[in-house]
Amino acid sequence: MNGWLLTLARGVYCRPTAAVQPAALPWQQLVISLNALLNLPVAAGGRTALEMHGFSHYVAARGMREAHLFSNEDWPGWVSCVHVNTKLVLHSARKLFRNREVPPLVTAGGAPPLPEDSGFTEQTWGHWNYPLPVSTPERAILELLNEVPKSETFDQADVLMEGLRNLSPRRLEVLLADCRSIKVKRLFLWFAERHNHAWLLKLDRSGIDLGKGKRMLVRGGKLDTKYNITVPERLNGSV
Repeated sequence: MNGWLLTLARGVYCRPTAAVQPAALPWQQLVISLNALLNLPVAAGGRTALEMHGFSHYVAARGMREAHLFSNEDWPGWVSCVHVNTKLVLHSARKLFRNREVPPLVTAGGAPPLPEDSGFTEQTWGHWNYPLPVSTPERAILELLNEVPKSETFDQADVLMEGLRNLSPRRLEVLLADCRSIKVKRLFLWFAERHNHAWLLKLDRSGIDLGKGKRMLVRGGKLDTKYNITVPERLNGSV
């Protein structure tokens, strides 16, 4: 195999090209390979998906780039050993949603086109336009809010929500009804009302369970009595 294949991890190889170096495999190529070769549905989501949908100007720059990836199944152990061109942040797709799993690729095994309310779309990547599964903006913002305030800040989420002026109420209804996290649903609606988005008026909330009781999201914050969540006092109220 010497001269023909590059070793990415133990038992994992790829063909060498001018664009692929042993220590700098594009993360997109890893995702495409997991989908197409191992039939392991993996999608870019959260902050990464929002960047790919053109909201990068709303995303604060970081010292080290990250690729947030979501899968239905447990990640193969070798994935974390592959040297890619960015830091991989691996998530479980089933942890946040009950029934909205990452679907198979449209081009893999004759899978049907993605339904409009699946929460996913496909973009193309590379010279050969390989399909790359990506969360829609509606799903991606919920995935990002799930990380607030642990690894995403209120301020970053606030700026992103301000820019999401064209979300689909139909997609949101399905995703919010299927979402497991009471915190995420309350926080999403709170941000949406703060920015007074027009699509909020078309959102049917009858199927969205917001649970009971208070949720403390930030110490020393102010309680929003409508959604029973504590938020930074500087962000309390509409903009």
